[in-house]
Amino acid sequence: MIRRYVAAAILSCLALASSACGDDHGGHAMAPAATNAVMKQLGVNGADVTFAQMMIPHHEQAIEMAELALDPKAGAGAEVRALATAIRGAQDPEITTMKGWLSSWGAPLAPDPAKHDMSKMQGMMSADEMRALGQQTGAAFDKRWLEMMIRHHEGAIVMAKDVTSGGSFASVKTLAGQVIAGQQAEIDQMRRLLAGG
Repeated sequence: MIRRYVAAAILSCLALASSACGDDHGGHAMAPAATNAVMKQLGVNGADVTFAQMMIPHHEQAIEMAELALDPKAGAGAEVRALATAIRGAQDPEITTMKGWLSSWGAPLAPDPAKHDMSKMQGMMSADEMRALGQQTGAAFDKRWLEMMIRHHEGAIVMAKDVTSGGSFASVKTLAGQVIAGQQAEIDQMRRLLAGG
């Protein structure tokens, strides 16, 4: 009963704060003070928010790479296509989860660009690298895709380890642990494929 009351109070706070503060884009944004109060109530800190905000576009790029591998024009091998399918299947629901967290915390989906340069995020590919990958086919595509995805996964693991030590929201830490375990296993598999194993 107490839990239900607390949850209702939090939702009420979210609704009041969001309706009270319009943003510059015609939507509703929660005031910083209200956001901080809700986050404190839920046990969320800045590291949790930054992790979700940064991991969403990180995952989105991994899915973009997976889609390239699944495009018949790439002529990717069966192992690469299977990995791409697994990556898309794992990361798409995680994006939905993280967007849900940010919404419930009253936090924006994207971080402040003045504080976080997305182009320098761990493991992210440049636009030129993505274009070059899309121009490869067959065995050359597989090799380059595996190399890029290993680097991409390594960046995600660094981010996940950071929030494991610096975050406070239990569900964020659980997801970070899943990212570390799942993506490390995929890195190991991709390294074996590159080695011809």
